Amino acid sequence: MDNLNETSYTQPSTMRWIYISPHFDDAVLSCGGLIWEQTHTGIRVEIWTICAGDPSPGAISPFAQAMHDEWKTGSAQETLALRRIEDQNACRRVGAQAVHFPVPDAIYRRTNTGSLLYPNSIFDGTNPRDEAVIDEIMSLVSDNLSQYDTLVCPLSLGRHVDHLNVRAALERLGRPLWYYADIPYLFRHPNELESIIGQMPNRNFFVSAEGLRAWQESIAAHKSQVGMLFENEDDMRQKIREYARQFEGLRLWERE
Repeated sequence: MDNLNETSYTQPSTMRWIYISPHFDDAVLSCGGLIWEQTHTGIRVEIWTICAGDPSPGAISPFAQAMHDEWKTGSAQETLALRRIEDQNACRRVGAQAVHFPVPDAIYRRTNTGSLLYPNSIFDGTNPRDEAVIDEIMSLVSDNLSQYDTLVCPLSLGRHVDHLNVRAALERLGRPLWYYADIPYLFRHPNELESIIGQMPNRNFFVSAEGLRAWQESIAAHKSQVGMLFENEDDMRQKIREYARQFEGLRLWERE
């Protein structure tokens, strides 16, 4: 099941670890090795991609078109179709179940009158008219959770508006949360981490050599994105290897 609208979806009565991914690649970028370790010890893991919805009709911005050019895609619809396939492949490589939510990516979101909310940048703070999206995310996540679920949320390093909205929505649920450091923003803005985590306790999770390889392969499955997020695939594999070596796996932060 990869579509939230499928009628067969029912809330489970057993524990799941649910990784909330603002975009198709965020959870495997940041936590792919841990996800592999969990699924290979029998833990049920789902990756919920929030901004996986179809864009509203209308012309996209030059800013969004530049991203399409980077990804070597044409229309927004073609981009979404490709990225959904990449996500399925990435999730399979770490043994997780993919779930896609209907919220459009920030580069496609519009006001009720059709104006683009983020025509020029996705890193200059959230548009006040995007507040309804936070409520929508909170409702969608809450409606599909069970009492047994463990939620893992982005710290929102890099201040991408979709990451900020997702964190705000999850914190409004009032549930315990684990947080992951957003990759590659952690590599680009390492000095942000200390100010964002504050005094939150943390825990290191072991990732084996097999888990590391699966982590790298799951990121590589997002072929359209690797060249934009890293210098190239070799650079990605090296950076993930170095990150895993630092913690003998990866680190999560906890809010009870």
